[in-house]
Amino acid sequence: MKEKNQYLIPFILVTSLFFMWGLANNLTGVLIPHLRKALELSNAQSTLVDTAAYLAYFIAAIPAGLLLKKTGYKNGIITGLLVFSLGCFLFIPAANNRDFTIFLLGSFIIGTGLATLETAANPYAARLGPEETSTTRLNLAQSFNGLAATAGPFIGTLFILSGKEFSAEELALMPEAEKIQYFTEEAASVKGPYIYIGVILLVLAVLFYLIRFPDIEESGNKGESGSFLTAWKFPGLRLAVMAQFFYVGAQVCITSFFIRMAMAGGGMSEKEAGWYLGIYGFLFMAGRFAGTALTRIIAPARLLAAYAVAAIILCIMAISLQGNLVVFALGALGFFLSIMFPTIFSLGIKGLGQHTKAGSSLLVMAIIGGAIFPVLMGYVIDRAGDDIQPGYYVPLVCFVVVLLFALRNVREVRK
Repeated sequence: MKEKNQYLIPFILVTSLFFMWGLANNLTGVLIPHLRKALELSNAQSTLVDTAAYLAYFIAAIPAGLLLKKTGYKNGIITGLLVFSLGCFLFIPAANNRDFTIFLLGSFIIGTGLATLETAANPYAARLGPEETSTTRLNLAQSFNGLAATAGPFIGTLFILSGKEFSAEELALMPEAEKIQYFTEEAASVKGPYIYIGVILLVLAVLFYLIRFPDIEESGNKGESGSFLTAWKFPGLRLAVMAQFFYVGAQVCITSFFIRMAMAGGGMSEKEAGWYLGIYGFLFMAGRFAGTALTRIIAPARLLAAYAVAAIILCIMAISLQGNLVVFALGALGFFLSIMFPTIFSLGIKGLGQHTKAGSSLLVMAIIGGAIFPVLMGYVIDRAGDDIQPGYYVPLVCFVVVLLFALRNVREVRK
């Protein structure tokens, strides 16, 4: 009982990190269309928020791992929390000056902090207790990340979105003083949520510093970590990295343009679209639980293929239909995207043996797709005269790649 008690408080604190980085990631679906409006950006420019955050993930992944080896899990987590909070507080001068460059810098710093936290918290949550229950603990902690997928859009809609939307013609007729006040108020609404998040992160950093955490010893031979080059020789891993690159790109595309798509294709107001983004997040969380149960009776590769087909069909619906059916298609995508990342990940590291850690790092670095495809989608939308629907051809193509990867693994199982 005493051993269980020594893990309880540390595990609760570590689990809170999953919610906090999930909150930051899922606020961007609100932040991107809002900054586009408040700072008068093009669609492609607004997606640079994603580029900054996911580029930071890509760059910081390996340094974060080296930091953990040198300082340990606890100090690595404290460092990640402090960096994360710094990025949040940078949104204050960014909003005050309506300076997109500072917003991008803040997003990059937030991404750096998140990469550090994720690198530390995932293995630490698994190790805070008996080895035989490590998977259960990690799944429990990750469920709070899914909870944040629902909470983030709701918080953003409630505190950031004003519901005020003016066309270019209306803005042109608006008196200059009134226009400046409108843009200033829209930019300022970003500050509140990020100030609160920054303060909570500082409180968590203090708690991690003050509370004693159990010493966690790494198991296994350090000389058996494998190498990146050897891992890359496995064709299954190479294809998984490619599939993960396209999947993450598709997921970020969908959430980044969800609100504007629901407004343009579904005829919703800004606030209504924001609430429906929260429902999308809820379906994503529900899909995680349903997918976990389904993989016990259906081979993961088959399930991934079925979900990829469903995602392709829903993208076609979002592109070609109008009204409520567009919003239905967008929301349903949340359910079918839910299992893709972990399933691609597990199929990619299958059979890697001592090269599993190196392969895992390559799969995590594949999230750089989230920095590239949204910009491409924004460019397509801009070229289409600000028509959002053609932009969804970009995630559609991404899901075709995921489907091909899944079918390849289905064939491998048959052999």
